[in-house]
Amino acid sequence: MSISNPEFSNSSLLKPVEIHGTDEHPKKSLPLIMLAAIGVVFGDIGTSPLYALKECFDPAHGIAYSREALFGVISMMIWALLIVVTLKYVFVVMRADNKGEGGVLSLMALALRSIKSDSRQYFLIMVMGMLGACMLLGESVITPAISVLSAVEGIAIATPTLADAVLPISVIILVALFVIQRFGTAAVGNLFGPITLMWFIVLAILGLMNIGQAPEIVSAFNPMYALQFVVDHPLTAYIVMGAVVLVVTGVEALYLDMGHFGKSPVRYAWLFLVLPCLLINYLGQGALLLANPAAVTNPFYLMVPEWALWPVIGLATAATVIASQAVISGAFSLVNQAILLGFVPRMNILHTSVSERGQIYIPAVNWALLIMVIVTTVEFGESVNLAAAYGISVSSTMLITTILLSIVMRREWHINPIIIFVMIILFLVIDFAFWTATLIKIKAGGWYPIALAFLLFTCIITWYRGRQLLRNKLIKESIPLEMFIKNLLAHPPHRVEGTAIFLTPHIDFVPAAMLHNLKHNHVMHQRIFFLKLSTWDVPFVRDDERLSIKDLGGNVFVVRSVHGFKETPDVNKVIDLITKQYGQPFDLMDTTFFLARDAITPSKSPGMAVWRERLFAWMMQNAAKPSDFYNIPANRLVELGAKVEI
Repeated sequence: MSISNPEFSNSSLLKPVEIHGTDEHPKKSLPLIMLAAIGVVFGDIGTSPLYALKECFDPAHGIAYSREALFGVISMMIWALLIVVTLKYVFVVMRADNKGEGGVLSLMALALRSIKSDSRQYFLIMVMGMLGACMLLGESVITPAISVLSAVEGIAIATPTLADAVLPISVIILVALFVIQRFGTAAVGNLFGPITLMWFIVLAILGLMNIGQAPEIVSAFNPMYALQFVVDHPLTAYIVMGAVVLVVTGVEALYLDMGHFGKSPVRYAWLFLVLPCLLINYLGQGALLLANPAAVTNPFYLMVPEWALWPVIGLATAATVIASQAVISGAFSLVNQAILLGFVPRMNILHTSVSERGQIYIPAVNWALLIMVIVTTVEFGESVNLAAAYGISVSSTMLITTILLSIVMRREWHINPIIIFVMIILFLVIDFAFWTATLIKIKAGGWYPIALAFLLFTCIITWYRGRQLLRNKLIKESIPLEMFIKNLLAHPPHRVEGTAIFLTPHIDFVPAAMLHNLKHNHVMHQRIFFLKLSTWDVPFVRDDERLSIKDLGGNVFVVRSVHGFKETPDVNKVIDLITKQYGQPFDLMDTTFFLARDAITPSKSPGMAVWRERLFAWMMQNAAKPSDFYNIPANRLVELGAKVEI
């Protein structure tokens, strides 16, 4: 099945083949992979102690402090980490891997695998996956802002006279972070693991130091404290859940980055290091508040000894920068997947590492994120003001993941329906409670991620629908390829030396570039290839499964090159593979690539609203050239344009 273009699998010329895909996990020792995973996967969730508990008791967004409330909140935090992160994501969701890859788009692809592409259910699931991706991209805006702000705010604790410098310093750090993206993260990435490891160790040490002041806080492990708090104060508990959800921010990274490191390293790192350190730190913050309720203004930094305050501020800033880096890299990866799946216009993608193909840089995404992050940071000003926005983004993605997971469990795993029902109900109840609790804070900033997601979704669904309309119109007006070639070879025009490669959007029909070439040049090359570059629902495709070819006679061939949704097609590699597998040599100096470039003209014909057609036309106009995206040699390319009315 092809996600980007489902009808390709119904081609009469080239029948679909079963693509097994391949896992591409690094072949390193488990401890080294775990160390790398600690830096990339857990940076976001690891910085939650900076602001999570503070937000719970913030006068503007949280609840009033009391001993009963403290035990209830700490217990809720503990069990959120145990149920949501450990049980749901680490042990269940991570099983739903797509040939080793994770993330909401991978999960969507799995859910769609056994559903007819022309059904309403297919469309609804796809929309849900799009919304999840939009929420994750919104989180990519909020995470750097709240993380860096919360770390730099420690300056105001250490030196109150520098409180006004928090915002400018945060902005400078964020600008520097985005500016260096174009250089790649390969070199700096080696430092991520050790620094983040040190951060988690410091979290545990600080927690242990403070637990000694009030060891009774350990009893918060008893879930009855959380349940009793909910029963006795349902409204208060409901409100505070909108802040408790902050302890699981970054949980999607466990699933999204699973493909980089494999399941086992991520699971072991979480179970044996990250989870214990986080639990100890939250217990330590709780113990501090038991001993000194006034510390509720900033429990994390106030639990740090005065002599260690500046080193911890420095380490926290480094940890938040790393967390932000991981989120930015995740945004690049997510957008790249969306491009290849046909949900987002093509963009220029730069590979920043010759050895690690997962390390990419997308300039348009980088600068758009920078602008949005700076606007967000300046507009909200303080980390507490961003917490409400952060919570909605996180809880929405969690809810969508659970819904998609239920489909995969039922249709792909074929396990006992009773087990599915019990597990999904448990996850849905928790996710829905978190989600609705965060919706209460729409006025306090929760509107922001919703607005971001709505804007992104409008663009995505418009692009998807526009491509559908364009494809249908072209198919309706197209000529069947096989019959056309048969008739053409019966009365061929003058044939010139060399090879012509026509990139085609549909295998079964004559590409517009071919018709334009015949109309204007009245010639036909000695050897012709119709090449279709297709993206299927696996992350990677083996070279021995990549190509399908059919000889139409007269030295005319149809070729389909299948790529995974984490691969960027490269025509140079494709023609090398054709030579290797089918004995068809190519001389680039004797090869011409033909490509149609459509100019969209909005109309009042049925399909989309005129404003959406204009938006689609604008996105089409500003999309990266196919020649650049597919790495077609510029001096061997002929582009033929045509106006298309939709």
